[in-house]
Amino acid sequence: MLKPIGPFQAVDTYLHLGPEGSAVPLEVNASFWDDLTSGAFAHLGPGRLVSTYDFNEDWGGWERHPAGEEVVLLLTGALEFVLETEAGPRKVELKQPGQFLLVPRGTWHTANVAQHARVLFITPGEGTEHRPRAT
Repeated sequence: MLKPIGPFQAVDTYLHLGPEGSAVPLEVNASFWDDLTSGAFAHLGPGRLVSTYDFNEDWGGWERHPAGEEVVLLLTGALEFVLETEAGPRKVELKQPGQFLLVPRGTWHTANVAQHARVLFITPGEGTEHRPRAT
C-alpha cells in the first residue's frame, strides 16, 4: 500500500517526525487536540510535531516543552517571543520571513503579535505544559 505523499496544507495537516526517520501526516480536525492529549497518537512514539499557525493577537498563555528545544520559524508577519529566563524575561523579535529562534528545553515562553503572523513550529510535544498568562 502506498503512503500518502501530498500535497498537504500545513495549516490543516501537521506532521509527526519520528526518531527513526518516519514522517506521518496528521489531519487536524475538531478532535485533534483532545486525541493528542489523550494518547490517541501514542502508537507514533516520541518525535516532533511540525505545525503551522496564524496569529492575530497576543498569546493568552505560556507553554514549555521539557522533551527538547522548539524551533519557531516566521513565515509572514512579525511577532515578539518572551522567554522566561533566570536573569528575567528575554524578548526575541522575529520581523523578517525566514527568521527563527530556538526555545531552550523547559523554558516558559509566550508571544506578542506585532503584525498578523504565520509561524511554523517544530515541537517536541511530549510533556508540554501550559499556564495562563497574567493580564
